[in-house]
Amino acid sequence: MLDRRSCLSFLGLAGFAGFLAGCQSLDAGGLVASSAPPEISGPAASAIAGDMVSRLAEQVGPGAATIRLKSDGSPFGDALETSLKTWGYAVVTDQKSADKKLTPLAYVLDSYDGHILARISTTTVELGRAYDITPTGATPASPLSVMRRG
Repeated sequence: MLDRRSCLSFLGLAGFAGFLAGCQSLDAGGLVASSAPPEISGPAASAIAGDMVSRLAEQVGPGAATIRLKSDGSPFGDALETSLKTWGYAVVTDQKSADKKLTPLAYVLDSYDGHILARISTTTVELGRAYDITPTGATPASPLSVMRRG
């Protein structure tokens, strides 16, 4: 059972995540431009990417699409690409490809109130979750948020 402070903290995180979603610029695929802070450690980036990709696989099936990923060069972008490949997805990073069968994927990581808010988006599904950074990686600090697009 959540106490009042935990509940208010979670509501603050959820509100901020909604605000963050509304304030991001869109790329040509209609998704937000990928961004993650470069100061997130490799183990934390890998833990978050691994969790988010496993949740993506639950929603769309493992390896069910060829992903077009526009990375920002951050440790998280590299970890996300590695995790996608581990889960059987083909990953294309060439943004000039006009192949309509590619599934664009974008991500946003931001920090708020001691948590890392992570979001990955495709044209059909958007996943979000808050994480606590630990010395050995990261652990989920909120339930998974799933939004399906028509």
